Amino acid sequence: MEEKNKSESEKVLGIFDVSNVKVEDPGLKRYINLEPKLLVKTHGKARQRFEKARVHLLERLANILAVPGHRGKKHKIITKHATGKYNKNMKILIEALKIIEEKTGENPVQVLVKAIENAAPHDEITTIEYGGARYPQAVDTSPYRRLSLALRHIVHGGYDKAFNKKTTIAEGLAQEIILAYQNSPESFAIQKKTESERQADAAR
Repeated sequence: MEEKNKSESEKVLGIFDVSNVKVEDPGLKRYINLEPKLLVKTHGKARQRFEKARVHLLERLANILAVPGHRGKKHKIITKHATGKYNKNMKILIEALKIIEEKTGENPVQVLVKAIENAAPHDEITTIEYGGARYPQAVDTSPYRRLSLALRHIVHGGYDKAFNKKTTIAEGLAQEIILAYQNSPESFAIQKKTESERQADAAR
């Protein structure tokens, strides 16, 4: 009985074991929260600056699934159907993690962490104004922003793979995470990272 309680205490949502999950990227280590919890929900309490750094990784991913509206200027991906529906978004995420476990045979949380490490850009560009003219300037991306960008691009890639297709959002999200885990150029998140770093190299 004690062994069962101990194993349950090392699981997140009571399903996925996180006791052996490792974050190899030293910059992201302090921002990826993998605390074993039965319920990963802050009830909107993370309102102060940088408070999101302490929000559980799975909750942050589920919250991004719920962001309504469009991407860029294309009005292509509409997600208002999921806005505010925590249970719905968390079910999508759990189903995606189970698909990852089935396809890879590995711990799905570890696969997700590795996918984030692969998809997090190190450099990007900002615009500086000098003498009335604007110039692109390469800057290092902070670990806090690296994690946010990686999660956002993974979710966008999942929506791309499911939008107007027979693939469900859970299957599309699982596919995107696996591709990012494999560092595949077919991954939307990897493409965005490569594009960002290439623009930064050109602006040095």
